[in-house]
Amino acid sequence: MNQISDIIQHISQKKILILGFGREGKSTYHFIREHLPFQHIFIADKNEVTISDPNVTLIMGENYLSNLDQFDLIFKTPGISIQNMDSFDKKKFTSQTDLFLQYFSNQTIGITGTKGKSTTSSLIYHILKESKKDVLFGGNIGIPLFDLIPSINPDTIIVSELSAHQLESIHKSPHISVLLNLFQEHLDHFQTVEKYFNAKWNINKYQELGDLFIYSNDDLTIDKEQKWNSKTTNLAFSQSKIIENGAYIDHNHLIIKTNNQIEHSFAITDLSHLPGKHNLNNIMAAVLACRSKGISFSEIESHLKTFKGLEHRIEYVGHINGVDYYNDSISTIPEATISALKALENVSTLILGGFDRGIDYSKLYEYIDQHPIENIAFTGPAGHRMLEEWKNHNKSITNFILTDNYNEIILFCKTNTHKNGKCLLSPAAASYDQFKNFEERGTYFKNQIKKQS
Repeated sequence: MNQISDIIQHISQKKILILGFGREGKSTYHFIREHLPFQHIFIADKNEVTISDPNVTLIMGENYLSNLDQFDLIFKTPGISIQNMDSFDKKKFTSQTDLFLQYFSNQTIGITGTKGKSTTSSLIYHILKESKKDVLFGGNIGIPLFDLIPSINPDTIIVSELSAHQLESIHKSPHISVLLNLFQEHLDHFQTVEKYFNAKWNINKYQELGDLFIYSNDDLTIDKEQKWNSKTTNLAFSQSKIIENGAYIDHNHLIIKTNNQIEHSFAITDLSHLPGKHNLNNIMAAVLACRSKGISFSEIESHLKTFKGLEHRIEYVGHINGVDYYNDSISTIPEATISALKALENVSTLILGGFDRGIDYSKLYEYIDQHPIENIAFTGPAGHRMLEEWKNHNKSITNFILTDNYNEIILFCKTNTHKNGKCLLSPAAASYDQFKNFEERGTYFKNQIKKQS
């Protein structure tokens, strides 16, 4: 494959640093070592790294970011923030995503957004796979992009979920780019909302003539920013407006239009396995992306109905002792929690809080004030702040608990949620105060709930 030769030529004879040695860093190391078995590599990580390779120099500990100027090429992994490196030559930074897109962008559908990107990416992959396309899935969810390369053929479609962390260092955008929404998020990494939004916009910034940009016409931030470039063909989706080119919702039907002419329409009443208005956006984006790859509308409709929702995303845990439990641990911002509350309706008990990243929760306070919830469990630094701010806003809570002990939270939910009520874990905060990630938090919640049965 010519692309592999081009990538190897791009990085050979350079002094290379892999910055961060998590899943993607290890993938980058194995790729380089497979094709350049004797090239010396430097690996830097704050945590201890153990590797048996005489051609590797390890840089570990608190000073792992020192002396970056000595390297020709730095593979930055997603978890490393470069926001405090203003004096450093950013041209030396690359990433697995950056290099992958430079050589495989024409085959890639890239999906980003503050929320919904995993569901939308998985849905696109599911439809394409069930339609017998040669398709691979990787990126922020699933397999690192370099690990896909041995399986890529000229006709392969690559579906890639892309986080802001991955997008901040790219110089080439995917052939088909999807931007679902923009909300305040990851301020601990990007420091400012503007830098975070700019990273997201990179999915469109480097597209070329003939590339396709799919975006939400309802998102106020996308509409306000309007940073898409003039080279792309744009397709919008909306739940509130009639779209001339793209998709919209009208009387429980999804309408697809091209040049203001209706191309297809189908009922959305059979999609209850993807609850909530937020999922309608995910569905419309997926339909537009798959249609652009030549999938018939009949196939798209059929495969939409067989898609199973993802774990930790308004996931139904079960009906246990008369209560319906839902795991929405993926919701780490207030907008996502509000979407979950709207999707389920009449939630009796809500679990909020976790790691505090300084996010503005006023929208959540206002929503719950207008749609009262009987019982709320607050946890972690974010939960402590929420409760204090709640009181300062003079908002009323019928019944609540403040604890960092999840077993006490489970007991609170079990004791206070009325029969036939709904209990929802949708924290509006990251998990890092107690858990490794949102998956671990959601799994712990599910396991503890199921122990009651």
